[in-house]
Amino acid sequence: MTQMRGWLICLTILWTGVVAAESEGKDGPRPAHSTGRLIQETATDAKDYVLAPLHWDRDNWLFLGSAIAATAAAHAYDRDVRDHFLNSQNASGTHNGEDLKDAALPLAALIGTAAYAGLTRDRWGRRETWSMLEAAGLGGVTSYALKFAAGRQRPAETLDVNAWREGGSAFPSMHVTAAFAIGGVLAESGNDEYRWVRRALGYGIGAATAYERIKHNAHWLSDTVAGAAVGLASAQFVMHRRDSQERERLGSLMLTPADGGLMLNYHRSF
Repeated sequence: MTQMRGWLICLTILWTGVVAAESEGKDGPRPAHSTGRLIQETATDAKDYVLAPLHWDRDNWLFLGSAIAATAAAHAYDRDVRDHFLNSQNASGTHNGEDLKDAALPLAALIGTAAYAGLTRDRWGRRETWSMLEAAGLGGVTSYALKFAAGRQRPAETLDVNAWREGGSAFPSMHVTAAFAIGGVLAESGNDEYRWVRRALGYGIGAATAYERIKHNAHWLSDTVAGAAVGLASAQFVMHRRDSQERERLGSLMLTPADGGLMLNYHRSF
C-alpha cells in the first residue's frame, strides 16, 4: 500500500506539471462551453455511440477484427498466465478487497486533471475531464453488457478457462476498460509538445491496471485484452466527437457562388 501511495503522489505531481506547462503554452481561443452544453453533447454522443456500428468505415471494422483476434490469442494463454501469478510470491488467491486499490491509477489521473482544472478554472482541463468521464461511462456500459452476455467466471472462482455462461462477471474487465478509456483521453489530449509524456502516462495507466487485475486473480488475460479494446474504442469515439464539436464551434469559412463572382461566408455555432 505504501508503494501504491508513492506512485499516486508521483503521478499527481508529474501530471499537474504537464497540464500546467501546456496551459501556459496554449494559443488561440478557449472553448466556449458550459456544463449544460456538455450534458447535451454527452446525451447526443450516447445515442450516436449506440448507432456507431451502422456508420463504421474500414478502419473501424479492422479495429474490431484486431481486437477479437488479440482477445482470442490471449485466451490461449489464460491458464498459463494465471498459473504463473499463482505460483509467484506476489500473487493473491482472491480478488476480494483489491478492487479499489486496482482502480487507484485511473482515478488519480481523473482526479488530478479535474482538480487542476477546477483550481485554475482551465476550460480545456474541464473539457478533458468530462471526456474522460464520458469515455469511461460509455465503455463501462459496453463492458457491462458484454459481462451479462458472456457470464464468464473469474479465475478465483474456477480453474476452467472456458467457464462461460455461468453467471460470472469476468469478461471483459471493467477496471481495464475504465483505465484505458481515461488513459486514452489523457494520452491524446493537449498539444503535441508533451505527447510522449501523455502517452506514457495514459497507456501506462491502462497496462498497469491490467497487470494488477491479473496479479490479484480477478481476471484472465483475455478479460483484460478485451477490456483494453473497449476502453480504447470509447476514448477514440469521444475524442473524435469532441474534435468535431470544437471545429464546428470555432466556426468555418466557406466560398459560395454569387452573382458576378464568389461570396465568403463565415459560420459559427453557439
